[in-house]
Amino acid sequence: MQQHTIAGEIYQTGVGLHSGIITNVRILPAPAGSGRYFVRVDLPDLPIIPAQLAAVNETVLSTQLDKGEASVRTVEHLLATLASMGVNNARIEIDGSEVPLLDGSAQMWATSIAEVGLKAQLVSDRQDDLIIKEPIWVDQEDAFVCALPAKETRFSYGIDFDLPAIGNQWHSWLLAADVGDAAVSFAAEIAPARTFGLLHQIEYLQKAGLIKGGSLDNALVCGPEGWINPPLRFANEPVRHKMLDLVGDLSLLGIFPQAHFLAYKASHNLHIQLARRILAAQQNPTDKI
Repeated sequence: MQQHTIAGEIYQTGVGLHSGIITNVRILPAPAGSGRYFVRVDLPDLPIIPAQLAAVNETVLSTQLDKGEASVRTVEHLLATLASMGVNNARIEIDGSEVPLLDGSAQMWATSIAEVGLKAQLVSDRQDDLIIKEPIWVDQEDAFVCALPAKETRFSYGIDFDLPAIGNQWHSWLLAADVGDAAVSFAAEIAPARTFGLLHQIEYLQKAGLIKGGSLDNALVCGPEGWINPPLRFANEPVRHKMLDLVGDLSLLGIFPQAHFLAYKASHNLHIQLARRILAAQQNPTDKI
């Protein structure tokens, strides 16, 4: 079986969306079979936090991974990029508790990976494919996310906001079977989509101790009269960003299942619930989900 790691070192620095603290990230090649994992280099004994579903501890406005007393937050953009661009194994060293937001998208991560390239790795043990054989569904009021049997891996997402500048948006993206094709399409279609916020919610979120590092340089902001800081990179940039979040959350399964993932008005919490049901269905195939 063939896996990939990055062929060189990647370095980025920036502010965390929620913490407002500047952190430095260094991504290094990792041995075959080791997976994607974070290392808190600012803490004693350099604790390792695996980028796995079992490590998820919080899903409020971002996804947080914990291992013991160590944690790392807002991992979804970076993990979506690594997984979609074919990086199975990576050591992610970080000197703080939150991955930097950069420009609010995954574009810088995608560009960095493309610049250093990938290195093929051979592993003796083949990881079983995750194939969805029956629909798996999670919903909350009118929001839902599901995994449907399919012959390919595809992500489709819908959002609906009262603000006219956003409104109802949909986007669908196919994860190509070829690593190179998948990386190119992700970098072009999904990675550039920036996080967005609603003007009337900003004060509330700040009082709740969130988005301390948010600014017009790293997030789109929309109000009743339209976008505060245009132009958009895509006409439907908001829904593409939601898809980026979904891809990042599902990457915690280790490999993407063969399925059509369909989401509507979902959240990190619903994404993770679906991933957990997929994992449970694989481990207990006779159980009804």
